[in-house]
Amino acid sequence: MESTSICAHLPNLLSSFVDTFVDYTISGIFLPPQATNPLPSPPPLQTLHPPVDRLIAVGDLHGDLQKAQQALRLAGIVDSAGGWCGGAATLVQVGDVLDRGGDEIRILYFLERLKRQAAKSGGKVITMNGNHEIMNIDGDFRCVTKSGVDEFKVWADWYNVGNSMKSLCHGLKEPKDIFNGLPTKFNNVRDEYNEGFRARLAALRPQGPISTRFLSRNETVVVVGESVFVHGGLLPDHVVYGLERINEEVRDWIVGVKGRVSSSLVRGRDSVVWLRRFSEEVAGKCDCSTLERVLAVIPGAKRMVMGHTIQQSGINGACGNRAIRIDVGMSRGCGDGLPEVLEIVGNSELRVLTSNSLYRKEYESSLEVDRKEGLAWLISESGPKQVEVKA
Repeated sequence: MESTSICAHLPNLLSSFVDTFVDYTISGIFLPPQATNPLPSPPPLQTLHPPVDRLIAVGDLHGDLQKAQQALRLAGIVDSAGGWCGGAATLVQVGDVLDRGGDEIRILYFLERLKRQAAKSGGKVITMNGNHEIMNIDGDFRCVTKSGVDEFKVWADWYNVGNSMKSLCHGLKEPKDIFNGLPTKFNNVRDEYNEGFRARLAALRPQGPISTRFLSRNETVVVVGESVFVHGGLLPDHVVYGLERINEEVRDWIVGVKGRVSSSLVRGRDSVVWLRRFSEEVAGKCDCSTLERVLAVIPGAKRMVMGHTIQQSGINGACGNRAIRIDVGMSRGCGDGLPEVLEIVGNSELRVLTSNSLYRKEYESSLEVDRKEGLAWLISESGPKQVEVKA
């Protein structure tokens, strides 16, 4: 009886082993399969989160795993081995993991492992969709690099190896062909990139293995305590439409249970992932009146934190620190800026954790050089106040 029971579970055990093997081969990360609901359903999302004692926010990562890890080590939430050491802290990554670099899949795996490790310590990792996630799900690969194409080709090769292994077990369903319905050749794509382009399209289209596994679990709008997080920005119409509704419709589109999500939400200059009205680097160009109207109708909201637009001078605030802009272009494929992260302690104190005391060149003359690895700045529109931080 016992041996019969063991044998009955062998197909699922084999499937789990193969998935773990393929994951490790692709990413170098051991990511054991988690128990899943036997009934297929979209992953649950949480738009509203209670206040936390310590919150870290990091901007656009764009396919640069090394810079991503440097930024999180600077915040003291990731150790030298890339594991979570942030205890009960909450991390928010505001989107744009994809494009401009060759570590896109590896960052997705890295963040997924951090989610699991943080949860065991009472912490939380929240990942979000940026305009580049939406572009790639749409099949818009205009910002893809050669290394990014190559990474997805390698992923597809190993994914198909795993499917071939599973097909040898008669107790498992026949694996789906990830390329089903896709052409074998693409116009205006050079022959040497064709396989990688096809693999990327297969992985990231709605119901694709990568989009379903990782991107469908991203939020598009998040509120944590007094802080609203969004990649581009929110307008009054977006709030009226419903923040939870936006998250659900984007998720449902990604997993294939609903059609293409409205372009007014995720495409175009006034959509939540493309808006730049509050992220113009010159603070005086920020549309503060509209921002005030948006925050006034989100209960308890005091600030909006966004990425999307590179801030050459580093993380900064505008509109009396009601707009916090955290994209510093740290990826080597998108500015190669020095890593910085935003820290919010409780609901009030905002600090910038930076890797170099001379990063904000406009303030060099008033600063005393400090050669410690990490420094923190209290956000102020008139200039940051330097304070020491352990990093």
